[in-house]
Amino acid sequence: MIQRSGRFDLRPSCSIGVDAIWVGGGDWPISQAAMRSFKGKKALVTGAASGIGRAIALALAAEGAVLRLLDIDASGLGRTAEEVRAAGAEAATMVCDLASAEQVSGCVSRILTDDADLSILINAAGIAHYGPLHLAADGWDRVIAVNLTAPIQLVRALLPTLCRQPAAHVLNVSSIAGLVPMTRVCAYQTSKFGLVGFTLALRAEYQRPGFGITCLCPGFVRTPLLDGLVVGHGGRSVRLPRWASTTAEHVASRALRAMRASQGLVVMTPLAAAAWLGWRLAPGLYGWSAREGWRTRGPIPQPELIAAAEDRPRA
Repeated sequence: MIQRSGRFDLRPSCSIGVDAIWVGGGDWPISQAAMRSFKGKKALVTGAASGIGRAIALALAAEGAVLRLLDIDASGLGRTAEEVRAAGAEAATMVCDLASAEQVSGCVSRILTDDADLSILINAAGIAHYGPLHLAADGWDRVIAVNLTAPIQLVRALLPTLCRQPAAHVLNVSSIAGLVPMTRVCAYQTSKFGLVGFTLALRAEYQRPGFGITCLCPGFVRTPLLDGLVVGHGGRSVRLPRWASTTAEHVASRALRAMRASQGLVVMTPLAAAAWLGWRLAPGLYGWSAREGWRTRGPIPQPELIAAAEDRPRA
């Protein structure tokens, strides 16, 4: 149930979004409740070389936005920029490893110098590590850095610039893994839960008419991140049926709709919505299913734990 402009909307929905309400204080722009048009707006999109970031960049280009594209993959970034220009939009690229705070700071300095009228920040970059927690040491820090620390750093650095615009929006791409428990993706899930919490806190503190903040939580999306995910030590790639996943283009379309409506938390795909509802209504049952239905039954072999402990560097 969603309240909109004094009325309650009883239609079922997979998204949560309440129109911005002016609460006073500060010199915030109050020209409109949401970003209705993207034409001419400057947008920074991370993870733009592929997947959801690329799809959102192309969707914004089709709307006439001016794109600033960021990714670690220089060749993929170049291809996206060519597609953006082919759509008639302007694009500039920045190659950056989001796991490096120094490189992120360098990109921020360039943006503040060249794009003082930046209006849109899309944090779409993401990486994953699949495996049991005690074997995830190598990938843990990088997953947290790219998926959570970098978005926080970008938002904090660019927030004053965004607040000065007549209309601005921050969209953080999280995941259904940021809302419900899963197994063998502990680092990824920790980062996505953190991104949900950060976005909702940011929205509670800074959402104003003219400045929207959205957290997008899609289910499984057919992207290179999912295609390249390796299960366990056997090297088996994840293969999901098409009904259980969606496309990056669909996610991008939903992202722009959420920004136009200034929605706060958006859960998309029927499977993701069902999982979130199941977790909220019956957390005990859902937790049991997550533990027993998605992994090999039985306790973790103790020799595996001992070997992992022995492999750790000694102080």
